[in-house]
Amino acid sequence: MDINREISIMNQTRQNIIKLMSGYSIEQLNLIPPGYNNNLLWNLGHILITQQLLCYKLSGQKMHLDSELISKYKIGSAPEAMISQDEYSWMKQYAGESSQQLHSDYESGLFIEYNPYPTSYGVSLNSIEEAISFNNMHEAHHYGYCLALRKSIG
Repeated sequence: MDINREISIMNQTRQNIIKLMSGYSIEQLNLIPPGYNNNLLWNLGHILITQQLLCYKLSGQKMHLDSELISKYKIGSAPEAMISQDEYSWMKQYAGESSQQLHSDYESGLFIEYNPYPTSYGVSLNSIEEAISFNNMHEAHHYGYCLALRKSIG
């Protein structure tokens, strides 16, 4: 696997999501349009915690996010309160930091073991390389979801 290419794809997808959100007010970013279960900000938070779960937790490594944040954005969750401008600013910064940390940790050999995981997508992950590749597909999926949400915001 070409880790540099995978991290480049991850960074580009995250930049695309953040760019898509620019120009909207915090209220618009928090809006859950009719027919949807979440909002633009939830999708950004969700991809950030999912990377930690897929790559760090399943490798038996310490995650870089606290359990409260993971619960807030995990699969099956939905926004329960308005996400603040400060949290949004943190998410934008963390999007770049976490992908670079993953790259650094991968290059340093941190990920030695991986606990196989059957995803809800119907694919089993058996290595950190498979997790990183799957994570990119997952983030691209949520980018598409954000594009649809944006059209509903107006």
